[in-house]
Parts: sequence; C-alpha cells; structure tokens
Amino acid sequence: MMGDVVYETARSANSQYLNLLSISAAQVGLIFGIGEFLGYFLRLIAGVLSDKSGRHWIFMFLGYGMLLVVPLMGYTMKWNILIVLILMERIGKALRSPAKDTILSGVAENQVGVGFAFGLQEALDQIGAFIGPLIFTMVFYFTGKNGIAEYQLGYKTLFVPFVLLMLFLIYAYNRIKRENLIPAAVKKEFQSEHLKPIFWIYTAFTFFCTLGFVNFSTIGYHLKANHLMSDGNITLLYSAAMIVDAVTALFVGKAYDRLKIKTGMKTGGLLVLMAIPFITLLLPFLTLSNSTVLIVIGMIVFGVVIGVHETVMRSAIADITPFNKRGKGYGVFNTCYGLALLGGAALMGLLYDKSMIGSIIAFTCAVELIAILLYFKMNNTVKNSHQVRN
Repeated sequence: MMGDVVYETARSANSQYLNLLSISAAQVGLIFGIGEFLGYFLRLIAGVLSDKSGRHWIFMFLGYGMLLVVPLMGYTMKWNILIVLILMERIGKALRSPAKDTILSGVAENQVGVGFAFGLQEALDQIGAFIGPLIFTMVFYFTGKNGIAEYQLGYKTLFVPFVLLMLFLIYAYNRIKRENLIPAAVKKEFQSEHLKPIFWIYTAFTFFCTLGFVNFSTIGYHLKANHLMSDGNITLLYSAAMIVDAVTALFVGKAYDRLKIKTGMKTGGLLVLMAIPFITLLLPFLTLSNSTVLIVIGMIVFGVVIGVHETVMRSAIADITPFNKRGKGYGVFNTCYGLALLGGAALMGLLYDKSMIGSIIAFTCAVELIAILLYFKMNNTVKNSHQVRN
C-alpha cells in the first residue's frame, strides 16, 4: 500500500508535469511505453534469478528501495533526468515483483486462497493509489496554483510514505522468517515440468487485451491538452478509478477462488475474464471523448479492467506453475504484458499527436476481437482438460 502511495502518485501526475515542460504526447507515450516495457521485461530476468538463488527478499528490498527516485523528481526540471528517474522506478518494480508475488502465493496457498490473497493485495494497493494522488490535489488546492513549483512540492512530500514503506517491509521480512510461513518447495517433483499450453493461451489473451487498453498517460494528456479538467481533478479522477480497482479486485478474487472450487480445477478461475475484451472496447470511446460525464464513466471502466487484470493475472500464474518455477512464470508472462503496454502506449500517443482518435478506436476494436477469439480457445482448453481428468 505504501509503495503504491509513492509510485501511483507520481503516475497520476507525470504526464501533466511533462506537458508543463513542453514534452509532446508522442514523447510522453514513448517514455511511458519504454518504462512499462522495462518494468515487465526485466521481470523475466529477475524472476529466473530469484528462483535460482532463492534470495527473494534481496530482490524485494532492492526493488522497493529504488522508489527513492520518485521524490527525487521534485528536484529537477531537466527532461532527460526525469526520464531516467521514471525508468528507474519501473526497473525497481521489475526487480521486486516476481519475488513478491512468489512469496505472497506461497504464504496464501494453504491459508486464505490465492485468488483472495491477490485480490486483497490489489485492494490495499489501490487504497494506496487512491490516497497518494490526493497529495497533489491538496497541494493544488492549498496553494491555489498548479505550476511547476507545485508539482515539485508534491513529489518531495513522497519521502514520507517511502520511509514508511521500508519500515513495513522490514517488519514483513522479520515476521515471515520468524513464523516460517513460506512452504518448502519439493523441487524433485517439479524438475521435469514445463509451462502448460493454458499458460501460453492465457498469456496471448492478456497480451491482446492489454495492447488495446488505453493507458492513463494518454488519458491524462488528453484531459490536460484539451482543458477538460483542472489538474487537481485529473489526479482526483485517477484516485477514484483506483478505488473502483480495489473493490473490483476483492470481488474478482473471491469469484476466481469459487470458480476453481466449482470446476474442480486450478485453471477454472480463468473463466472470470470473459467480459474483459468487451469492456476494454469501450475505453477509447469514453476516455478520449470531450464529454466529462463519458470520461468519468470511462475511468470507472478503466478501474474495473485494471482490477481484474491485476488480480487474476497473478493468481493464475500461481495456479499454473509450481512454486519453484513461479518467478520464471511471472517473468515470462510479464514480459509479454510489458510488450503490449509498450506497443499500445507508443502507438496511441503517436496517433493522438496526429489527431487520429478514430484510428485509436479501430486499433482497439481489432486487437480486442483477437482477444475474444483467444478467450474461447482458452475456455475450450480448460473444459477439455477437465474432461480428460474425469
């Protein structure tokens, strides 16, 4: 939660801050796209290394420690330095994520259920993502300004949640080690196992879903460039979407676990993803319109999509791969996820700069149609697997 207070606060304001520094939408889209790609691609390396070394906590402390770069953004207006800091924040997330998800799945598997655990984590993350951007909203409100100095003050205040984050991480490390909450991996049992076909179909499905997903870097730029909302309201809108994300995550996490029980299969929970391509189709129509009402509705949809992705994404990998190979599973999956974010953000930023919103809509429709077809393929694979077992 504290981690999200730090980096989601910055993500809610970065595109507007870069706009103030006269950086174009195409450049912003490319920067965020590269950042997202690094944040996911490097998880493959981090996941494999954390699996092989077994030193998950080192990757967590290093990855979370790199969030220090976020408050440092308040000390510079040089675009090249800001880009480096933005990319470093994403690299830090790449280092910690596979190890964190592996540890969480190991603790939760025989206690509260993997789906609920990741749903709860996502809910706490989004509470942090809701609280964090309010920092900028309050700075704009109390100063009555929304210039460069105010943005820098907002970044600097993030030193406080960063310190709290590191204290909580130390506490979690000591508690888990003391109570021996991570189960021992039975390595001999899994040495000959490979990633299953359902894993690759699910990865392809999520790739195309995400490729057509309208990123907030584009939405925030659209709102700022067209003066559709004040800077404070833009960050407030992002916060509201994160609350929707949190509520969605709890419900979806429970639904995921129930479907596993109902179908009698670990992969049964994937069926909750049916609606995602359809509602993702709505995003460009809503969030890139000139209607405030439609944009607000679009951000609610945005929150729902994120909530399902973040909960089911990590839960499914835990169920598809054995414990001692989960770092690799998360890494492979997230590399594809990052490629989708890079391609989608960069292309949409370029098209937006050319005022080709119609092309953004057409692109989203095309890739989500592919995702729908892959969903039915995934659904058939789950059913066939269940029939074979019976």
